[in-house]
Amino acid sequence: MPDSRVPRPRRFLVCEPRHFAVQYAINPWMHPDADVDVDLARDQWAALIGAYRAHGHTVDTVEPVADLPDMVFAANSALVLAGRVFGSYFHAPERRPESTAYETWFKAAGFDVYRPESVCEGEGDLVPVGRYVLAGTGFRTTPEAHREVQEFFGVPVVSLQLVDPRFYHLDTALFVLDDGPEANIAYYPEAFSPGSREVLARLFPDAVLATREDAFTFGLNSVSDGRHVFIAPRAEALADRLARHGYVPVPVDLSEFHKAGGGIKCCTQEIRS
Repeated sequence: MPDSRVPRPRRFLVCEPRHFAVQYAINPWMHPDADVDVDLARDQWAALIGAYRAHGHTVDTVEPVADLPDMVFAANSALVLAGRVFGSYFHAPERRPESTAYETWFKAAGFDVYRPESVCEGEGDLVPVGRYVLAGTGFRTTPEAHREVQEFFGVPVVSLQLVDPRFYHLDTALFVLDDGPEANIAYYPEAFSPGSREVLARLFPDAVLATREDAFTFGLNSVSDGRHVFIAPRAEALADRLARHGYVPVPVDLSEFHKAGGGIKCCTQEIRS
């Protein structure tokens, strides 16, 4: 298998889990009576940031806001593509104030921000890869938002139907391995409708397929820089498969965030200039 995969430096936006907690239930992983170790969560998050910086990536931070326990999941805040920001409009009322907090950061950083009219949860359901934006629907982001994304960016949007509520966002069931000329993905087929599985198989015939065990340990909520894959340690089968394809797994434990249905990618917004 190739050992010449080249990483591309990335710019990430993250939010410290200063106020992280499970205070409500908006996905099957969340239980308000769950005991969250905030100190452990902060240590795990810091380890992720350290891993990104150790591999040459730039990390910006947005100030967390009290009473927004899910603001740590920065990926849901927007899709940033070619220096343009398509903001968020959350399905759950509890999370809607996050949109304003992130919009404030983006504007202060010099970006204009488009506010969607339809429910849209940023990179949670919008995944740029190659010539397309893969767009999830079924539980959060609506098909109407997919049309808004295509009109805003002028990039073909491929709608994918999610069918298992445990994989409520696209980024829990699929991630991009390489978005260059040989764009490729990893995904868990059973998270998608039959038609969507056929679309993915046609677009990405060489995709890396994950097992049920990989998916349920948040192995698909990973971040790749084209060579290094920041991945949940328990997704061992997927890590082995990636290594055989020439990628270098970088295990980072974010298990405390799994209690809220999130992981590595959920905590990571990519700013594409």
